[in-house]
Amino acid sequence: MERSCLLLIIMKIRRNISKERLYQGKAVSCIAAWGYSGPDHIERLGPLKPHGVFLEGEHGNVDPPNISNFTRACDIIGATPIVRINQNDQGVIYRTLDLGALGIVVPHVNNKEEAENVVEGGKFYPLGKRGSFTSRQGIGIENYHDLANDQTMLIVLLEDIIAVENLDSILDVDYIDVFMVPSGDLAQSMGLPGQANHPDVQKVVDETMRRITKRGKITGAIANKDNVKHQYDNGARFFLCDPRPYMSEGFQKYQEFARKNVK
Repeated sequence: MERSCLLLIIMKIRRNISKERLYQGKAVSCIAAWGYSGPDHIERLGPLKPHGVFLEGEHGNVDPPNISNFTRACDIIGATPIVRINQNDQGVIYRTLDLGALGIVVPHVNNKEEAENVVEGGKFYPLGKRGSFTSRQGIGIENYHDLANDQTMLIVLLEDIIAVENLDSILDVDYIDVFMVPSGDLAQSMGLPGQANHPDVQKVVDETMRRITKRGKITGAIANKDNVKHQYDNGARFFLCDPRPYMSEGFQKYQEFARKNVK
């Protein structure tokens, strides 16, 4: 009986909860495991019930040898494993999917051709040119190639001012699920390095998000308790939350309490 139950679980494709919610018009809250992600850390996020876990492969420690275990931990807690890769390369995109990611985040997508490249690497025929192989997410599933395109989620980062200038043509590309406008690199491309909150930068972010929404596309944002309502009003439905400020705030409150009450 136990073996039969295990086989049944394996042979059913894993659902992309985050993607389902987005296309139901619901918000998605994704926790960013920046800088300290590991399978054990991810499992400990389970009680928080995040819709997705953002795994950092551009600036962090997520790379092919450990993606399988990171994404497996996401499967255990019922969260969508979303991996940011470090280059817009079709081989990197589909290898990351083969290793278990259900979402791919591609940085510095600046024009229509680069957006099309994301789709070609992230989708099987007839939507793209993803290399034919069975992902860890498809083990034991005979019709995996038919189902995978529906479950994979593609997110592009429009983080250079040239991408904003090319926005209309980028939005013409189908099968990209989320278009995000991160302010850090955008500020740098505007000649304002380290000034992500500069009014000129935020003005471009707000206007671009509203343009994306007006075209009927989904946008997202790095959100916190101070800006989440503003970003929602801009059209964001995919929210990436960095937990580190809340960890710092919680520990600072503990220290204040301890100084007053513990000798």
